[in-house]
Amino acid sequence: MDFKNIIYSKENGIARMTINRPDVRNALNLATRREIREALKDIESDEGVRVLIITGAGDKAFIGGADVSELKPLSPVGAEAYASTLGAQLYADIENLRIPVIAMINGFCLGGGCELAMCCDIRIASEAAKLGQPEISLGIFPGGGGTVRLPRLVGWGRAKELMYSGRVVDAAEAGRIGLVDKVVPPDKLESTVNELAGTIASKSPVIMKLLKKSINKGMYADMGAGLSYEKANWSLCFGTADAMEGLGAFLEKRKAEFKGK
Repeated sequence: MDFKNIIYSKENGIARMTINRPDVRNALNLATRREIREALKDIESDEGVRVLIITGAGDKAFIGGADVSELKPLSPVGAEAYASTLGAQLYADIENLRIPVIAMINGFCLGGGCELAMCCDIRIASEAAKLGQPEISLGIFPGGGGTVRLPRLVGWGRAKELMYSGRVVDAAEAGRIGLVDKVVPPDKLESTVNELAGTIASKSPVIMKLLKKSINKGMYADMGAGLSYEKANWSLCFGTADAMEGLGAFLEKRKAEFKGK
């Protein structure tokens, strides 16, 4: 597919997706969402990709939100169809991607942009970033999973305060409340994310897939179901060549060489 709204590349096991609409703060219109979906399909079919970085073009915005001009004409039926395909469902597809996803947050991260970031496994933000769910000021509320994921990250009371007021927080506060996992100076953002992505890419992709599935299941399941799912996936590790390689390398005091099998 010829991408016009995103920049998509793959190198050394790391895929990078840059939302490339800086003139509108990288707002997510339907065309951009379709391109994201196509890139995700490519990643799922390429076993050589071990980690994905998502960011926004320029230094002003990660993703400033959804394209409001495309939301206003929606009917209730149209809104449900949107959420079930290119809205909430697209974010769920990112959350459930077989590989870890890192959000490199380099500016405004609002509304649908914040919801997309929360679907990523790890969020690393520039000190200049600003995050929030201001949808209430538009007469709607977060519909891309924000009412479910934000409370799990920052706590129910704090999430309600943010969504009820529409208040936008700076990176420092986002870090304190757990909305982002690390805050770094703007000039260190890319190197910090690249270093982490390289570390993740060096691990076993088959074991990473089982690990991510176990974590994601445990986040939304009750304790018993989560532990049972973890046990099943942990047991599967011992049927992989990578587990034998990793355990053997440790005992032999050498570096493991994972093949993804």
